Amino acid sequence: MGAQKAMKVLSERAALVRESLQKSQVVTESMVSILGSFDHRLSALETAMRPTQIRTHSIRRAHENIDKTLKYAESMLAHFDLTRKAEAKILRGPHEDLEMYLEAISQLRSANRYFTGNKIFRSNEAILTHTSNLLAKAISKLEDEFRQLLTNYSKPVEPDRLFDCLPNSLRPSSASSQQGDGGSKHNSDNHNKSLEASIFIPPTLIPPRVLPLLHDLAQQMILAGHQQQVYRIYRETRAAVLEQSLRKLGVERLSKDDVQKMQWEALEAKIGNWIHYVRIAVKLLFTGERKICDQIFDSADALVDQCFADVTSNNVSMLLSFGDAIAKSKRSPEKLFVLLDMFEIMRELQSEIETLFGSKACIEMRDSALSLTQRLAETAQETFVDFEEAVEKDATKTAVLDGTVHPLTSYVINYVKFLFDYKSTLKQLFQDFEAVDPDAQLAVITTRITQALQTNLDGKSKQYKDPALTQLFLMNNIHYIVRSVRRSEAKDLLGDDWVQIHRRIVQQHANQYKRISWAKILQCLTVQASGSGGASADATCGLSKAMVKDRFKTFNIQFEELHQRQSQWTVPDSELRESLRLAVAEVLLPAYRSFIKRFGPMVDNGKTGLQRSIKYTPEDLERMLNEFFEGKTFGEQKR
Repeated sequence: MGAQKAMKVLSERAALVRESLQKSQVVTESMVSILGSFDHRLSALETAMRPTQIRTHSIRRAHENIDKTLKYAESMLAHFDLTRKAEAKILRGPHEDLEMYLEAISQLRSANRYFTGNKIFRSNEAILTHTSNLLAKAISKLEDEFRQLLTNYSKPVEPDRLFDCLPNSLRPSSASSQQGDGGSKHNSDNHNKSLEASIFIPPTLIPPRVLPLLHDLAQQMILAGHQQQVYRIYRETRAAVLEQSLRKLGVERLSKDDVQKMQWEALEAKIGNWIHYVRIAVKLLFTGERKICDQIFDSADALVDQCFADVTSNNVSMLLSFGDAIAKSKRSPEKLFVLLDMFEIMRELQSEIETLFGSKACIEMRDSALSLTQRLAETAQETFVDFEEAVEKDATKTAVLDGTVHPLTSYVINYVKFLFDYKSTLKQLFQDFEAVDPDAQLAVITTRITQALQTNLDGKSKQYKDPALTQLFLMNNIHYIVRSVRRSEAKDLLGDDWVQIHRRIVQQHANQYKRISWAKILQCLTVQASGSGGASADATCGLSKAMVKDRFKTFNIQFEELHQRQSQWTVPDSELRESLRLAVAEVLLPAYRSFIKRFGPMVDNGKTGLQRSIKYTPEDLERMLNEFFEGKTFGEQKR
C-alpha cells in the first residue's frame, strides 16, 4: 500500500517537471525569435544610417581642409605683406634709417625662408625668386654702407693723440722721449719700477656710437654668406689706416744697408725713437685694433683672428724691420747700450705680444717678435766680446803727455758704469739665453774688461821716455779704475779683495815714481854720496867746501828740472795728488834741512855766497812741491 502511494506521488512530480520543461522550451523559442527579429532590425537600421555617416565625415574633413587652407592663405598673405613692406624699405636704401633697413633685411630673410619651405602654391617659385633677388640687392647696398661707414670713421691717429694716451713719465713733454736720446742714459731698474704703475689708455680708433652699427652690418653680411667680402673690406680699410698712423708717428721700413749708411748720432736718435714707437704700437695701436676687431666681429673666432692678423701683419713687419736691421748690422761698442734698450723694450712687451698675437693665425708675427728679442740678446753678448778685444788691442795714438788719465780709461770705466745701469736687463738676458748665475756672469764680464784695459795701459805706458812718468801714468789710471769701482755697484760684484789688490798696485806705482824721480837728487843730500866712506859724527870732515858748493849747485839744478817738468805733469785726483806731494816732502824736506844744518855754515860766507850756493830754503821747496802735478804749461810756470 505504501509503495503504491509513493510511486503515485513520484509519478505526479515527474508529470509536473515535464510540463515545466515544455513551458520553458516554448518561452526560449519565443525569446530566440524575438532576439532574431531585433538583430535583423538593427542591421537594417545600420544599413540605412551608413550614407548619412559618410556624408557627415566628408563634411567634417572639408571643414578641416578649409580651415587649414585659410590659415595657409593668411600666413601667405602675411609674408606677402611683410615682403612688400621690406621691399619698400630696401628700395629706399640704408641711408635714411640704418636700423630700419637692417630690420627689413631680417624680415626679408624670414620671408625667404618661409617661401622656400612652403612650395604648395605655384606662385611660390616666382615670389621666392623675387625675394632672393631683393635680398641680394639689399646685401649689396649693405656692403657699400659698411665700406662707407668704416671708411668715414677710420682715420689715422695723430701722434699727439697717441702721446696723450701714454703715462706722464713717457710723454715727450716730460721725458724728451722724441729727442733721440737713444734711451741709453737711464737707470733701467728705476725705469722698470716706474713702468709698473704706468697706465696706458688705448685711443678711440672708431667712435663707440658707430661700432654697434658696424657690428650689425657685419653680422647681416655674414648671415647672408658674405663673410669674405666683409672681412676683405675691413682688412683693406683698417690695415691702410694703421700704416698711416705708424708712419705719422715716424715708423719707417729700414734695411740693414740703410742702417749701415747712417752716422752714429742719427742712428742713435732713430733707435731711441724706435723704442717709443714699439711701445706705442703694441700698447696702444695694436691693442686698440684688436679691441675694435672683436667688437665688430663677435663670432667665428678663427675668422676674426685671421682678419686681425691680416690687418697687422705688414705693419708689424715694418715696425720690426728696423730692429732686425740693427741686430744684424755691424757690431760696435757704442751700440751695446741701445741693443740693451731694444732688448729691454721687447722683453717688457713680450706678454702683451703673446696675448695679442696668441692665435694660430698670428703665429708668424709672434715668432718674429721673439726672434728679434733673441737676436738682440745674441748681438749684445757678441758685443761684450768685441768690446773686450777692442779695449785690449786699442792702438789709438792719443798722446797723454802729462801722464793723466787716458781717454780710453775714462771711456771704458764709463762703459762699465752703464753696464750696471742695465743690471736688471743684463740679468734677464743672461737668465733667458745662458742659464747661468747672472751676478757671476756680470762679474766675469766686468773683470775681463778691466783686465783688458790694464793690459792696454801697460802697453801705452811704454811710450813714455821718462820712466817716472810711466809710473805716474799707471798710478793715475789704475787709481781712477779703483776709485770708480768703489763708487759703483761693480764693487759688490768684484769684491773687497779686488779693490785691495788694485789699491796696492796704485801704491806700488807711486813708490816706483818716488824712487825713480827722487833717488838721484836725494843722493846730493847724503854724506855717502861724497865717497868719504860713510857718515861719521863729524860729517863735515868728509866734504870740502868746494864739494859742498857743488852739492848745492847740483841739487838746485836737478830740483829746478824736476819742478819745471813735473809741474806740467798731472795727477787729477786731489787726494792722490796731495798724498804724493806729501810722500815726496816727507823724504826730501827732512834730508834738505839736515844737509843745510850740517853743511850750510861751510858756504855761508855772506849774503852773496848764500844766494849763490843755498838758493832755496826748505819753505821754498815746500811751496814749489805744491806746484807739482798741476798740469801747468811752460808759460804759466814762468809767470
